Amino acid sequence: MDSLARRRLRFALRELLLVAAGAVPGALLRWQVGLQLGPRLGGDAAAHLLVNLVGSFVLGFLAGPIPRRTSLVLWLGIGFCGCLTTFSSWMLDVVHLLEAGHLWTALALVVGSLVFGLAFAALGLACSRRVFRRHSGV
Repeated sequence: MDSLARRRLRFALRELLLVAAGAVPGALLRWQVGLQLGPRLGGDAAAHLLVNLVGSFVLGFLAGPIPRRTSLVLWLGIGFCGCLTTFSSWMLDVVHLLEAGHLWTALALVVGSLVFGLAFAALGLACSRRVFRRHSGV
C-alpha cells in the first residue's frame, strides 16, 4: 500500500471514529430521554419531539460560521444529532396516534414538529452567527 492510500485510510478511519464517538452518546441520550422524561411529558411522542427540537437547534448552530468545523460536524452533527434525532421515530409516533384515533393530535405533532423544528434550527443558526461574529472581532 502506498503512502497516499495509507493517508486516505487513516483519514477515513478518523472520520468513522468521530461519527461513532458522537453516535453512542446521541443514541444513549435519546433512549434515556424516552425512558426518564417520556412518562413525565405524556409519552414517547413528547420525548421524541423534545430531542428532535434539541437536535434541530444543534444542527442549526453547526450550520453557522464555525471555524475549522469539519470534525465538529462529523462528531456532533452527523454522529450525535444523527442518533439523537430520527425521522422514523417521529413517523411511528404519528402512526400510533392515528391508530389510536387521535387525528388532531397526530396532525398537531406533524405541524408542530415542522414549525418548531425550523424555528429551533433558525435560532441555533442565529446563535452561532452571533457567537462567532463576536469572537471574530466584527
